[in-house]
Amino acid sequence: MFDTCSSSNFINSPVPNLPHPHPTRRPFSSNGPESQPCVSFHYSYILISAARYPPPPLPSTPKMEAHRRSSTKSVQSLKPTKTIPLEEDSTKASDALPLPLYLTNAVFFTLFFSVVYFLLARWREKIRTSTPLHVVTFSEIVAILALVASFIYLLGFFGIDFVQSLILRPSTDVWNSEDYEEENEVLLRKEGARKVPCGQALDCSLAPPSAPIVTAQKVFGEKPVTVTTEEDEEIIKSVVAGRTPSYSLESKLCDCKRAAAIRREALQRLTGKSLSGLPLDGFDYESILGQCCEMPIGYVQIPVGIAGPLLLNGREYSVPMATTEGCLVASTNRGCKAIHLSGGATSVLLRDGMTRAPVVRFGTVKRAADLKLYLEDPENFETMAVVFNRSSRFARLQGIKCAIAGKNLYLRFSCSTGDAMGMNMVSKGVQNVLDFLRTDFPDMDVIGISGNFCSDKKPAAVNWIEGRGKSVVCEAIIKGDVVSKVLKTRVESLVELNMLKNLAGSAMAGALGGFNAHASNIVTAVYIATGQDPAQNVESSHCITMMEAVNDGKDLHVSVTMPSIEVGTVGGGTQLASQSACLNLLGVKGASKELPGANSRMLASIVSGAVLAGELSLMSALAAGQLVKSHMKYNRSSKDVSRASS
Repeated sequence: MFDTCSSSNFINSPVPNLPHPHPTRRPFSSNGPESQPCVSFHYSYILISAARYPPPPLPSTPKMEAHRRSSTKSVQSLKPTKTIPLEEDSTKASDALPLPLYLTNAVFFTLFFSVVYFLLARWREKIRTSTPLHVVTFSEIVAILALVASFIYLLGFFGIDFVQSLILRPSTDVWNSEDYEEENEVLLRKEGARKVPCGQALDCSLAPPSAPIVTAQKVFGEKPVTVTTEEDEEIIKSVVAGRTPSYSLESKLCDCKRAAAIRREALQRLTGKSLSGLPLDGFDYESILGQCCEMPIGYVQIPVGIAGPLLLNGREYSVPMATTEGCLVASTNRGCKAIHLSGGATSVLLRDGMTRAPVVRFGTVKRAADLKLYLEDPENFETMAVVFNRSSRFARLQGIKCAIAGKNLYLRFSCSTGDAMGMNMVSKGVQNVLDFLRTDFPDMDVIGISGNFCSDKKPAAVNWIEGRGKSVVCEAIIKGDVVSKVLKTRVESLVELNMLKNLAGSAMAGALGGFNAHASNIVTAVYIATGQDPAQNVESSHCITMMEAVNDGKDLHVSVTMPSIEVGTVGGGTQLASQSACLNLLGVKGASKELPGANSRMLASIVSGAVLAGELSLMSALAAGQLVKSHMKYNRSSKDVSRASS
């Protein structure tokens, strides 16, 4: 006895003396996997089939040989076909009466609703006369039996599959009902379409796929990557031809990695460019579905280095940095060493509040000014705070700053967001307030939930002055002997260089928040390693580096002031395995259980401490004239990387 759930497995199985070995299966329908049950073949089936289709006489006639050749050709093509079942149970619910189907249905429908009406009327009469409901007459017993019989018939006729199809039917944006896609839909939902769940609403508990075809593809000396099966080949052709949208593969296949592999192969065929250097295996594509990245075709490898230990506020931290720039981690590590040998650094959090600034428009300037005065009135702030704070148990409104441009009003909301970076959280709170304000200001026209007065992912003076996210200052006093022995320079040289480069030079360039040597280098590397939004390095890298001689000119006082560090330890990319591991290394993984927001504030302090170390080391290299020499030594490889990767 053997079982199978795949037509390919059945074809490959030895079944002697069966000229027509077609499996019994129902045609595909969009009602889901329930409408296409797996088929079990037994020896009894073989005997019945052999009796029904006896072996042909030998020698075979030319007509039968031609039929066999055409049957073999169709088996090799493995194209989905709608087959007619060989043997099914002929007993159906519609055979309950020896009448035509429509008359049988009419009889049972009429019977069902008639007895329901009769029983309801009888029970209502009993309630009026205070007669016990369990006391029934003969007619009521007959009505109850008729109700049960008609209900059983209707349930058997329509079937459980009909009910499940109403509940589990995919949305119209997932399944295209056009006729030219029918064959493609059979391919996408046939047996073996997936291996692991995809977190979708579709029930895809099917059998394992057929044996894969391995393409000749190498990734840095690894084993060849399995890309397609024969079934996947048809789907790839459908994507290339434009019949199947690439973005819908995850929802249709219910296997995110398989969808990425098919999309990747289709892209290579469309562009004629190879993606052999872009790895596919070794990544959990389920974790990014609907949250981090759409239409994935692989992932980019970025090396992660460790700088430290960084002694900050009495604790040591090993700072992960994801970068492809040579000397960056080494330079930051040297700065950490100088700080550690000098007793460590100290950081102070000045402000913690994410911002969002919608823009609204009125018919006149006076009406815009009325709303501005209303929001800036301290008596109305408590009402706005209650409305805003409904959006989240962590969101707490801190203030509203307004600015007018003509009859347009910009409202800059600031709120604390716990351990999340908080952009979505503050946006929901702002939407609540705008909906509330429409009651008293029905003529208010909301132009956009963000009017760039926030300001997100753009250099802006409002962030430099008012701050956004976490505002942190970090300082350290570096001993004179550490400056000379570790940093290879002098205190007075560092002070002079900082004044002429970071202060005067940046002013000459008209810099906005860029009064530093390379704060964005460290910020971006730590952001990528810990799952932050790399685009927010624009405002997060706003930094002014200050240096001055102390203790009679023997030691160096160095500080960095960063007014808008935007970080979080929950949400977004922080949930991914690699980024979560880096957060765990720093001891700030997830939300703080003791104090909401403590982990994100600690991460901001670590970022400022790492920037302090990076500024100290790079400025020392510039003062000592070692920048070019060190980059030529550590940032230039003599290894033939292209040959090694091939």
